[in-house]
Amino acid sequence: MDLNLVRVFVAVYETQSLTTAAARLFVTQPAVSQALGRLRRELDDPLFERDGRSMRPTPLADSVYPGFRDAIAGIDRTIDEVHTFDPSQSRRIVRIALSELGEIGWLPAILTALRSRAPHMRVEVVPLDVDALPEWLSRGTVDLAVTTATIAGGFERRVLKSQGYAVVMSEANPLAAEPVDLRAYASAQHVTASEDSGAPLLAIAQRRAGLAVDPVIALRHVTTLPAVLAASRDLIATVPDTIAEGWATTWPLVVQPLPFDMPPVEVSLYRRSTTQHMAALDWLYATVAYAIEGSSGRFFVIHGDAVERQARPAAGGRA
Repeated sequence: MDLNLVRVFVAVYETQSLTTAAARLFVTQPAVSQALGRLRRELDDPLFERDGRSMRPTPLADSVYPGFRDAIAGIDRTIDEVHTFDPSQSRRIVRIALSELGEIGWLPAILTALRSRAPHMRVEVVPLDVDALPEWLSRGTVDLAVTTATIAGGFERRVLKSQGYAVVMSEANPLAAEPVDLRAYASAQHVTASEDSGAPLLAIAQRRAGLAVDPVIALRHVTTLPAVLAASRDLIATVPDTIAEGWATTWPLVVQPLPFDMPPVEVSLYRRSTTQHMAALDWLYATVAYAIEGSSGRFFVIHGDAVERQARPAAGGRA
């Protein structure tokens, strides 16, 4: 079988588009269509059926894709060993999916690591969408993703950090004087943020503890939380502990341990499964992992007014 036919098949499978596959392979769309026709005759199967704008794979295509993908990846890596990838000369565009907090906490370290060795490489940050990640990683829409969510699909991943959670509230909150027990936690007024990718794991831990938390305020951005909490005597939030501790250095906030068991949340780096530019992807994956593992995060940049923090306790906030 012509190896180029296998490469075309992998590109069409991963992009689900003849046009996008042609652009990836630097050929015309008719050339892709012609190659796909030959492969259909070789395997005696339609392989792909049009579904709107997408090319939906047949069961046979699903079954042969893993073997074809691994074969192409192995060949490309062998060729890359001859023509060594040089990050200092690369002008590739790399796309990394990050949450709001990931962009604040990890992006500075990532950019420092990349730009020190690949000064011409362009970086695009894609807002994290956990539901879309399986498709993005399987089609190569993004190269990497950093998330606390577990992504189905068998993608290669590397655990970078383990993150605990804590309760945070204003210094003026009556609950701030001592650790919060389960009863006080259950009856407190909660505020949540939808962009916390660890929220589903927190909800599981709460249910196991017999808690049904119904927030009185549901925000979108995690970065809004410290200002909202600092302005209220009643609200509490449950957030990653290192982030809460960073906020407490400049906001009038108190951080308390959780009153229930919750396993640490793993922050993982996922890589796309598509086969193009494997040497560049290997280098990018290792470099970003090393940068995040060596960084404590820059979550402290979400800060308040230090002068206001010093003045607030004197105004009669805390027992």
